[in-house]
Amino acid sequence: MSKLPYLTLSAVTLAAMLPALVAPAPAFAQNGKISEIIVYGTDPCPRSTDDEVVVCARKPEAERYRIPERYRQTGSRQSRESWANRAIAFETYGRTGINSCSPVGPGGFTGCTQQLINQAVKERKEQAAGAAPPEE
Repeated sequence: MSKLPYLTLSAVTLAAMLPALVAPAPAFAQNGKISEIIVYGTDPCPRSTDDEVVVCARKPEAERYRIPERYRQTGSRQSRESWANRAIAFETYGRTGINSCSPVGPGGFTGCTQQLINQAVKERKEQAAGAAPPEE
């Protein structure tokens, strides 16, 4: 059997692969530096130089001084409630008597209206804090 067909096939394969072997490297592999910057509002994006490529991500002005999304707390508002507020709730738990809003003891019913008012005020403050954008 002759080796000529195998040599011809290998020469054709090598000739087909030659442009891929000689092709220049991509731009990011040529020792260039890439900077990724977040720009807020109408701030200008820095210009790229010969040594550095600058990529800008534009976000609204309201996000400038906020905690980044990946660090923000998640979950319900109850799970994010401070320990100081939880301790106050534990102190008043099981309280009976005057101004306690409890069916136990004399005058226990007297605190129910005040408790409803305090709860409504607290909910309004939480809604206002959650709906308002951060101050600039």
